Amino acid sequence: MSEAIFKDNAAIVGLPNGFKAENSLTLGGAGDLIRANGLEQSKDILFEGIEDILFNKDVAISNYESVVVDEQVANEYAVDGKSFIMCCGEAQYKTLTEHRGRRFDILNVANNHSLDLGSPALSATQNLIERDGIVDIGAPRTSEEYGRAKIYSCNGIRLGLVSVTFGLNGLPVPEGEDFRVHTSKLMSKHVPTDLTLLRAQIQDCKEKRCDFIIASIHWGVEFEFFPRLRQVEAAHSLIEEGVDLILGQHPHVIQPVEYYRTKRDPNRVAVIAYSLGSLTWGWYTAPHLILSLVVNFGLAKGRLGEETKTYIESAAVIPVFRNILRVGNKTLMRIEKLWDHIGRDDHSTLSIKKMKEYFELTMGGCSAA
Repeated sequence: MSEAIFKDNAAIVGLPNGFKAENSLTLGGAGDLIRANGLEQSKDILFEGIEDILFNKDVAISNYESVVVDEQVANEYAVDGKSFIMCCGEAQYKTLTEHRGRRFDILNVANNHSLDLGSPALSATQNLIERDGIVDIGAPRTSEEYGRAKIYSCNGIRLGLVSVTFGLNGLPVPEGEDFRVHTSKLMSKHVPTDLTLLRAQIQDCKEKRCDFIIASIHWGVEFEFFPRLRQVEAAHSLIEEGVDLILGQHPHVIQPVEYYRTKRDPNRVAVIAYSLGSLTWGWYTAPHLILSLVVNFGLAKGRLGEETKTYIESAAVIPVFRNILRVGNKTLMRIEKLWDHIGRDDHSTLSIKKMKEYFELTMGGCSAA
């Protein structure tokens, strides 16, 4: 597959001639939120380097990928060191989901670690998320909710939220709970990509008269910098069926952001972020693993002729990375903007250079806003 289709063309994003805006909102999207042993010591430090591009937006959305359990249980898995069970205690959950009084507004919980500790742990996690006033997507509580979208309204704009994961790491869904996580065959080598569940949610958004549809899709091949061709084809199909923005996760590394002018509406430019990478995940130091993306969008709702439309007015892709700090006897983590470190000597010059190369490789040589 040619990398040319991913070359930066964010300049085509904008409002069509004659559009009269009536409502607007800003949105910040980030990649995986995954546990790291002792991360709770970084409370209110973790996001301070990127709060302006994430928590200072009208809507902040991410993928939450560590079920919340009793602290003792979380510590048992933490000391294992080899476990692929993604879980944490409530203190770390708070570190991952809030910053100085601001919280994420929307969290996707449909991912391959959703059922690591069974349906009860997922339910407990959702209870905490809902307690904090956050909308969780991708994990229906009842069979009636299966295949249905969630709605989030802000500044007079109705956002339709659809979500799916490629799988659950082979873990069985509890008997009688086939509905528990939105799961589809997205990456199978043996069967065609199945978009049926996403299409059902898209249709639900249309019936609920949503202004703008966001799809959170957990897919892709781990540690690969580019999506597979079938992902690109699936993304384009979903866009033509009504999705306006795709936020992808799972590979743990960044992948291209594509700006796609739709056939269904020649004035509409949809955005596909194939993988935002992992905003947090352990204490890794390899450049490709600590690099991720935060995407910013401005949405505008208004009139174009006799019709009401909602378009992406502006888009920006910001590379960020996890910086590890030593403060006294504590090891802390702070996510920082990559561009703030270009030309500085306070971090590994080699790591900064490699992250810049990875960003330019996947974004087709574009620069961040």
